[in-house]
Amino acid sequence: MLVSPYTVAARYRAEIRQEIRSLGTPLKVVGFLGGEYAPSLTYANYTKNACEELGIDYELRQLHRLDLEQAIVAANEDPSIHGIMVYYPIFGNEQDRYLKDMVDPRKDIEGLNAFWIRKLYQNERLVDGARAAGKAVVPCTSLAVLKILEANGAYGASGTRPAEHKTVTIFNRSEVVGRPLAVMMSNDGARIYSFDEQGPLLYLNGKATETKITRAEALQQSDMVITGVPSPSFPKIKADELSEHTICLNFATIKNFTAEAEAKAELFIPRVGPITVAMCMRNTLRLYRTYFAKEHKNTVA
Repeated sequence: MLVSPYTVAARYRAEIRQEIRSLGTPLKVVGFLGGEYAPSLTYANYTKNACEELGIDYELRQLHRLDLEQAIVAANEDPSIHGIMVYYPIFGNEQDRYLKDMVDPRKDIEGLNAFWIRKLYQNERLVDGARAAGKAVVPCTSLAVLKILEANGAYGASGTRPAEHKTVTIFNRSEVVGRPLAVMMSNDGARIYSFDEQGPLLYLNGKATETKITRAEALQQSDMVITGVPSPSFPKIKADELSEHTICLNFATIKNFTAEAEAKAELFIPRVGPITVAMCMRNTLRLYRTYFAKEHKNTVA
C-alpha cells in the first residue's frame, strides 16, 4: 500500500515544527513570482500554507519579471529574510539560470544556486568554509523523490550506497530536478539511464557517459522508472514497456504513464509536491542553523 506524499510530508513537517519552536527566533521566507504560470501559483500557495503551519513568516512578492533581479539582490541584503524562493519558469531560457545564481546561497532554500549544484555534482555533502559548517542542501524536488521512495521501501534508508544494484530510468534531465536526481541516485549506487530531447546518458557514481541504449531497452532493464516531462506530446509509457515489479513515479504536472502502466507497476507514485515543499522548509532551517544562528544546536537530519 502506498505511503502517500501527504503522509511523508506530514512526518517532516512535525519534525521541522518542533525544531523551529526550539529556535526562539522567527524565520522569514520570501517567494518571488514573475508571471501567471498556474503551476507556479499552486506551488506558491503550497509554500504559504506550509510556512503558516510551521510558524514561518511567508511573503509572496509578485513582480514584473524584469524587476526580479533587483528584488532578489535586495532580499539577499535584507537581514530579516532567511530564505528565498523564485517560482520558475520566469523567462524559460538561460536567463532563469542567471536568476538562480543571483540568490545568495545562504538563503537559497531550493538548492539551485551553482554553489550548491557544484557541491552536489562533486558529491560534497558538507559545507566546509571558514565561517560556516553544516550539511549541504540539495534541490528540493530531487530530494523529495528519494524521500518518497525511501518511505515506501524502494530506497535504502541508511548506508553510503542505499541504491546499490538498482537500475533506474529517468525521463527529465533539467538542472532543477532530473540531472541532480540522476547524480544523487548514481552516487548512492544506482545505474541511471537519463533521457531528454538530446538523447540518453548513462550515470554511474555521479558521472555521465554516452550510451546508445534505447528507451525500450532501458525500461525493460529498470527496477524504477521516474518521469517529469511537462509536455502532452511526450509518448506516454505503456504497460508492455515495463518489466514486472517496476516501481514508477511521476513528478510532472502532466501524466507520463498510461492508466494500464500505472496499474501494472508494483508501486505507482503520482506526485511528490507536498514533500518538495517540506524539503524547502527543511532547507530553510538547515541554512539558518549553518549561516545565521548564533548557537548551533542539532541540525535536522
